[in-house]
Amino acid sequence: MNSKDIDNKCRVIIPTNFNKDEYISRVLIIGAGCAGEMVIHELEKNPQLKKKAVAIIDDNIKKIGDKVHDVEVVGTRENIKEVVKKYKIDEIIFSIANLPRINKKSILDICKSTNCKVKTIPGIYEIIDGKVDIKQVRDVDIEDLLGRNPIEVDFDLMGSYIQDSTILVTGGGGSIGSELCRQIAHLKPKHLIMLDIYENNLYSIQQELIRKYGQSLKLTTLVASVREEKRIENIFKKYKPEVVFHAAAHKHVPLMESSPGEAIKNNIFGTLNVATLASKYNAKRFLLISTDKAVNPTNIMGATKRAAEMIIQSLNEVSNTEFVAVRFGNVLGSNGSVIPLFKKQIEEGGPVTVTHPDIIRYFMTIEEAVGLVIQAGGMAKGGEIFVLDMGEQVKIVNLAENLIRLSGFEPYVDIKITFTGLRPGEKLFEELLMAEEGLCNTNHKKIFVGRPMDFNKDNLQQGLKELWNIVEDEEEDLIEGAMKNLVPTFVNPSDVNIVS
Repeated sequence: MNSKDIDNKCRVIIPTNFNKDEYISRVLIIGAGCAGEMVIHELEKNPQLKKKAVAIIDDNIKKIGDKVHDVEVVGTRENIKEVVKKYKIDEIIFSIANLPRINKKSILDICKSTNCKVKTIPGIYEIIDGKVDIKQVRDVDIEDLLGRNPIEVDFDLMGSYIQDSTILVTGGGGSIGSELCRQIAHLKPKHLIMLDIYENNLYSIQQELIRKYGQSLKLTTLVASVREEKRIENIFKKYKPEVVFHAAAHKHVPLMESSPGEAIKNNIFGTLNVATLASKYNAKRFLLISTDKAVNPTNIMGATKRAAEMIIQSLNEVSNTEFVAVRFGNVLGSNGSVIPLFKKQIEEGGPVTVTHPDIIRYFMTIEEAVGLVIQAGGMAKGGEIFVLDMGEQVKIVNLAENLIRLSGFEPYVDIKITFTGLRPGEKLFEELLMAEEGLCNTNHKKIFVGRPMDFNKDNLQQGLKELWNIVEDEEEDLIEGAMKNLVPTFVNPSDVNIVS
C-alpha cells in the first residue's frame, strides 16, 4: 500500500463533542482483533487518561478500511512510519495478546524507530476473563525485544519430583528464590519451606502465596542465615526436606569486590553448610543456582560461585543425594539488574549510564531461569552443570538505546548515554561453559549439560580450610591468593586485559 492509498483510507471519525484540548496523546493501535477493540473501548471509557485512538494497524490486509469503534484500520506494519507522520501520533499501544515474541519484536522494532512512546497490553495469560483493564497497559519491557519465545517446560517431568515432596528454597525472598517458590507452589508440593535472612522480602512472598493458595498449600516461612550451621541443621532435622533449591547468595559483582569476605562466607561456606546437611539428612536432590560468571571468573563473586559448583560436585561423588548446578546469565527484572536502573535514569531525564560501549550479556526472564532450574531438577542424575541455550548475546548499549526510544525520546539527543568504564571485576562478555567441560545434549532442546571438570578433591578441602581461617581473621589481603589456589580458573582482572 502506498501513501496515496493510505490518504484515501485514513478517515478518522471524531465525535462532535470531542475537544482537542482534552486529549493530549494521539494513539495508534497495533492490532484490530479483540484485544485492540477492548483497548479502544477502555480509552473511550476513561477520558481522564487524555488519550485518543485515531488509527489502527493490522497485518490482515482484508481488515484495511474496517472500523473498530469508529477508528479505522489504515494499513499493515509496513505503513506504521507513514501513519505516525500523517496522523501526528504521540503514542503507540501494541494490542495483540497472543503473538509469538519473535513476531512481536519485528513490529516493535518498527515502532521504536518512530520516536513515539510505545506501550503494550499484557500477554494473553495475564488477561483475566478476556478483559483488558486499561490500567494493565504497560511500558514495553526490554524482554519484549529479545526476539525469542520463552523456553518450553515439561510440567509432567517437573511435577514428578516436586509433587507431594517437602521442598526447601534458600534465598526464598530474592528475585530468583521467590519465583522458585511461586512455580513450586503451583506444582503442589507436600510442604514448601522458604528460608531467607531478609525478612521483608520473605514476608512479601509468604503473603502472596497465602492469598493465592490459602490452606491448600502447607507453607513454612523461616528467617535464617545459611552461614549458621547449627540453625540450618536444626531445620534439616525438623523438616527433612527431600529437595533443596539453594538460591541464597551474594550476587552483586562490584559490592562483593569491596567486601570479598562476605561473598566467601555466604556463597562458599553457606553453600557448604546447606549441601553437607542435605547429604547428612538424605535429601534426594540438591540444586545450586549458579551463574555464567563462574566460568573463568575475573571477580570474587564469580569465583565463589565456581567454588560452590566444585563443592557440590565433590559431595556428589560420596553422597546418595543428587547434586547438580544450573548456570545461566543475567535475569531481566531481578534485584540489581540493569533494566530497572535504565528506566529510572530515563524517568529522571538521563543520563543513562553504560559501563562500556562494547559490553555484551546473555539475558533471560526470571520465569525462564526458574523454569530451567526446575526442569533441570527433573533431569538430574548427579554431578551435572546444566546450561540454557540463551541465544545470542545482547549489547547493553543497544538495550539502553531501545528503552530510550520506546519511552518516546531520541538517544543522545533527548536522553544522553554516558560510558562510565568497566567496574571492578567486570568482563566485556560472559561465558556459559569452560572449554574443558564440553557440551552435551539433553532431552530438552534448550538445555545442555557440561561434563564435570576434574579437580583435586584434597586441594579443595585444604583450600577451604585455608580460606576459612583467612576470612575468620579478617585478613583481606590474603583472600585473592587463597581464592586463586582454590579456584584455578580465577584470574584477577588486574592480571589480564579482560577487554580484549
